Amino acid sequence: MFEQLRNSMTGGIVLLCLAGAAGAETVVIGHFGNPTPMQVAAAEGKFSEPTGWDVEWRKFASGADVIAAMASGDIKIAELGSSPMAIAATQGVDLEMFMLAQVIGSAESLIVRDGAGIEKIEDLKGKRIAVPVGSTAHFSLMGVLDHAQLGSNDVTIMSMPPDQIAAAWQQEAIDAAFIWQPVQEQILQTGKRLVGADETAAWGYPTFDAWVVSKDFAAAHKDGIIGFIQTVDAANKAYLENKAGWTADSEPVKVIATYTGADPAQVPAILEGYSFLPIAEQAKPEWLGGGIADALKSTAQFLKSAGRIDNASDDYTPFVTSEYLASAQ
Repeated sequence: MFEQLRNSMTGGIVLLCLAGAAGAETVVIGHFGNPTPMQVAAAEGKFSEPTGWDVEWRKFASGADVIAAMASGDIKIAELGSSPMAIAATQGVDLEMFMLAQVIGSAESLIVRDGAGIEKIEDLKGKRIAVPVGSTAHFSLMGVLDHAQLGSNDVTIMSMPPDQIAAAWQQEAIDAAFIWQPVQEQILQTGKRLVGADETAAWGYPTFDAWVVSKDFAAAHKDGIIGFIQTVDAANKAYLENKAGWTADSEPVKVIATYTGADPAQVPAILEGYSFLPIAEQAKPEWLGGGIADALKSTAQFLKSAGRIDNASDDYTPFVTSEYLASAQ
């Protein structure tokens, strides 16, 4: 589970920044705190040995911050949503996607507030809808409006990060919000899900979170990138092979809750809202073997038509590689 600039992860943003140190390189890994299996590996310090890096984790605010850091060279590796990735690639930022973090499903959804008078998507006309502008959620929201044949002038789109969305919701200052977890679960207490990103994907607006890296950094740190991929994959497999065991009172869910601040009772449902693909699956033609580049192109074209970017490239294959996935298997 496309995103432009995201407060995310998807849903969803994680970064790695070379900080430099004596001995092992210090690599700072930034994240938005998405409750995913990878967080268990991060909390347990499982990334340092396979990568050869002295890993530190830091929380970042938005995809816009990620793109700026990648463009300046301060950040070398990042988890970036599909919409901001399409924008960054279109702008010529030096990056390439080397792995899927997760495919976004119902973990990002359009939630409508109780009492707002919204029963179907056509009822959104004239309503106030909050979303982190430029994020995957924003891309999905544009897909909802397009599907309902509503223009941007038919609604009031309010750009807010997740924490502000939660506060505005409590004050009844907004009627709906397209947002990810855990804020989604918070506002569902007094609202209902109208459309999920899994539905907008079926309408032609797929979204996902990608791991991207500057090409020079990757070339000089191939073993570290491979070790990183293998660690993420192992964490995902631990979940995929025993989903039923990841209950609210299970150890991995407790670790995720402690590490991210999520409510352990909500974590199992949050995890169900994403698709975590094994690396063998990711390397197939429909993903990093070709489909991702096509998806980025269609995302960029839609963002251009919506006035979010000035142009779209003809080919996004230079921004996607399956080389490291192949070596990690």
